[in-house]
Amino acid sequence: MTRRTLFFGISILALCLIAGTIRYTLSMGPSTQTSFAPKKVKPQAIAQKSGPVLPQSESIQQPTAEILSDRISEYHIQVQLNEQDNTLTGTETLTWTHPGKKAVNELYFHLYPNAFASANSTFMKESGGKLRSDVMPKDGWGAMELTEIRTTDGISLLHRVQFVQPDDGNTHDRTLAKVRLPVTVRGGESITLKINFTVKLPKIFARMGASGDFVMAGQWFPKLSVYEPAGTRGRTAEGWNLHQYHGNSEFYSDFGIYSVNINVPETYTVAATGFQTKPAVLKDGRKTVQYYADDVHDFAWSASPDFIYAEEPFSSAEVPGVRIKLYLDPAHKDLKERYFYAAKVALMNFSKWYGPYPYSTLSVVVPPIEGNGAGGMEYPTLVTAFGAGSDSPGYDELERTVIHEIGHQFFYGMVANNEFEEAWLDEAFTSYAEDKLMEQEFGIAPNLPIQAALISSPATLTQPAWKYGSGDTYAKNAYYRGKLVLLDIERQVGAKTMKRILYNYAQKYKFKHPTTADFQRVVEQTTGRSWKSYFNQYIYDGKMADFSVDRITVTPVTKDGSTIYESEVEISRKGGTASKIPLLFSFKDGHTIHKVWNGDGDRVQMKLQYKEPLEWVRLDPEYSLVLENKHINNFIKAEVKEPVSTRASLSITKLLESLLGTLFW
Repeated sequence: MTRRTLFFGISILALCLIAGTIRYTLSMGPSTQTSFAPKKVKPQAIAQKSGPVLPQSESIQQPTAEILSDRISEYHIQVQLNEQDNTLTGTETLTWTHPGKKAVNELYFHLYPNAFASANSTFMKESGGKLRSDVMPKDGWGAMELTEIRTTDGISLLHRVQFVQPDDGNTHDRTLAKVRLPVTVRGGESITLKINFTVKLPKIFARMGASGDFVMAGQWFPKLSVYEPAGTRGRTAEGWNLHQYHGNSEFYSDFGIYSVNINVPETYTVAATGFQTKPAVLKDGRKTVQYYADDVHDFAWSASPDFIYAEEPFSSAEVPGVRIKLYLDPAHKDLKERYFYAAKVALMNFSKWYGPYPYSTLSVVVPPIEGNGAGGMEYPTLVTAFGAGSDSPGYDELERTVIHEIGHQFFYGMVANNEFEEAWLDEAFTSYAEDKLMEQEFGIAPNLPIQAALISSPATLTQPAWKYGSGDTYAKNAYYRGKLVLLDIERQVGAKTMKRILYNYAQKYKFKHPTTADFQRVVEQTTGRSWKSYFNQYIYDGKMADFSVDRITVTPVTKDGSTIYESEVEISRKGGTASKIPLLFSFKDGHTIHKVWNGDGDRVQMKLQYKEPLEWVRLDPEYSLVLENKHINNFIKAEVKEPVSTRASLSITKLLESLLGTLFW
């Protein structure tokens, strides 16, 4: 076998392995793509830990007098589950206080279950019936119907309901509705409506539905859209923020109060946002459970006769006292200590990093494996994990999911950005926090060079979620590229300053609706300098870094009767700017020199003199430039006439080494 044949054979093998790995990675959803690192052994203390005697029923709590948010809306809902046909029948009394100044003559409601009414809804058309690795079950359709809307003096508004499609004009989409009011609501005034509705739950898909006896009611009630006063999220003129339910997007609501009575069969256990305020009322083989939550912007619940319930109190220096409630599918009963540990370290550390968790409860719902379409999702004070596919799931499968969703209690829960329009402000920030905690507690670090290399279609982070097109492109930008931006900011300012930035941001905008511009201001105020150019490139314009070693020229030079070699290296910038670009120069005798380019300009020439010729140059040998996604041009040998082929093969080899180091740790 010739050297050339062997060379290309190895290259092809490397490409096949890389391609196979990338294909496997791309087949996973956002929640499973978060780590390419090994699953290290969990600290022994967890396996040995034994919990207290577990209560047989959920504890009863009462609201406090403390007011944390503007409480724009107040919902009083009664809902009954018909477990025979998986329908919900509900009545809702909604009071909305106008936060702006202009007179309003209509209200807008999100009717999210209608996303699953047919293949013609905007959600289904954009998603193709897929979300992450979840697929819409055959004949699993669901929908919401408003059966009555009345004012407090009995005027019916049902005939005034009009479905609207401001984003795409799809007349088949019924996820957003306008209700024309018989009265004008002025700034500071309140209006109360009484709404009757029914929901046919879909088969479990895209965060909600029913599977057997398991029910996940997420986005299940008519929910008011957000009316934004001037100044909110940079608005110059007040008005409604209106979007349909899209294949990639999540949700956006005002903070308020929820009091919800949930009626289910007597044998069912209910999990819900907030806390139970009194013992369940039993009647005719059914029970009604009352839940209350304030200063939250959503309400979700789940129910199953199979839940194994466990509850533990938790407090730390940063967490005054939280009741952690665990609702386990029986297949997970032996894993409860791992769920509790993940919840506790998340609450403790995130409260330390971003400010105290403000609620008195945190519920973790673990669905059965056939209900995993509802898994891996966040709601205020309630998160869903994934049903484990084995009796010993890895830490990426169990702990990482719990930690990520609890991270959303801070970014999304308290710091409530508009997930329709700037999803990175919750997904990227939570992914950043999740990685930090997974490495701290479990020794699992992400393979950042591989994650960056997978971002082949970088796009602005401040566009609406559905504008990314595919769910894959959305995930790689909103989750991963956004996270890499935060890590790159940390690389520049240092870990200590980055902690201050995120703490200041979370504290300043808790119970508010911040934007990317608000985050930029916090970064600038904390660091004392302008970040305009950086944000324009990497956040608003969607650039990635790309630095290239283009050419090496070696010239023998006679000096003092002896021969030395002058090597000239050309390096260029093909993407966004960066400072402190590390370079490693290696000579024929193995001698190496480290240099740093300050990143000024688009191109630089470096000259080195040494007794031996320069053999090769590697740019960023330690992969410290986290936003660089094209490592193929970071390496070049001096003597090869086909720099592209050689560079490609060597870069692939380096990436392969990194990848295999992860897979076979």
